[in-house]
Amino acid sequence: MGEDSLAQAGKPDKPSNRSLNAARASKRDEFYTQFSDIEKELRYYRKHFKNKIVLCNCDDPRTSNFVRYFLHNFETLGLTKLIATSYKNSDADLFDERLNGRGSYLEYDGARIGNRVPNPDEIGVYDLQGDGDFRGEECVERLRQADIVVTNPPFSLFREYVTQLMAYGKKLLVIGNQTAIVCKDIFKLFKENRIWLGASIHSGDREFGVPEFYPLIAANSRVDSDGNKFVRVKGVRWFTNMDYEERHAKLALHEPYVKAKYPKFDHYDAINVDRTKDIPVDYAGAMGVPLTFMDKYSPEQFEIVDGLNRYSFLYGPTRETKGKYLSQINGKCIYSRIIIRSRT
Repeated sequence: MGEDSLAQAGKPDKPSNRSLNAARASKRDEFYTQFSDIEKELRYYRKHFKNKIVLCNCDDPRTSNFVRYFLHNFETLGLTKLIATSYKNSDADLFDERLNGRGSYLEYDGARIGNRVPNPDEIGVYDLQGDGDFRGEECVERLRQADIVVTNPPFSLFREYVTQLMAYGKKLLVIGNQTAIVCKDIFKLFKENRIWLGASIHSGDREFGVPEFYPLIAANSRVDSDGNKFVRVKGVRWFTNMDYEERHAKLALHEPYVKAKYPKFDHYDAINVDRTKDIPVDYAGAMGVPLTFMDKYSPEQFEIVDGLNRYSFLYGPTRETKGKYLSQINGKCIYSRIIIRSRT
């Protein structure tokens, strides 16, 4: 099946622009990734970028650290082209008063000004005809050109965003919240080993820049000496389908299976394991482990079977499970679990 046919077969219907407008207007959906976090993750994938076209399609060309990173490393990575597009007025309150309702774009093929890294204004940042919605035809046409997509998409549109990239058969490296794993469409990609978590973020939270209008909470925010606002966000992960050596390292297991230590779920035939490090080394059946297990998941060591919260991640409520709480033990409901089985 050709790319266009595949894209149309898997491409979600474009909803009203109101959904994207609502996401962009959300005070919790506009995060600017730190340059240092981009550097830490990208170092694992350098071999993937040679002679490739990179697209950053949720990135204001003038302000995005993704754009800055790829401009600075264009020759080192051996890129063929960099394309960046942004949704309309995403940073108008901070940087310019682009109130014409159009998105913007940048395209760079390595032609330098003098012998230094150019900034976006030197390359040329131009208006799109439309608003820069990543589902719009202008942006989709640029997506068709790209080999790899690297960005921080709106968290509220993460499922739809990743679904589009997979429909077009693109390599990707994008930031999302680990809770996206429980979404049926995303979880299925993990189960089929078509997507996995990145290398550099395995715990804790990460700091992001936010717009000037973002309301800060003292416990997880700061303002720097230039007045720029930052917040710390929990549960952030990189999602990718580009391979790297470290994800194949097997988890060292030491705990023996003891029936009393690993109770079974009330309505699902699997034992519960509260901590990844406590996965029993000698149990051959199904095991429910926390979402953080995905940080240590090796596809050669474990098979992903399903996921549980109230219902199955894959199948939802069925006639057999409706009215039951699958991630329940001795009558107590616990947080979501990934169901795995050892391959060894």
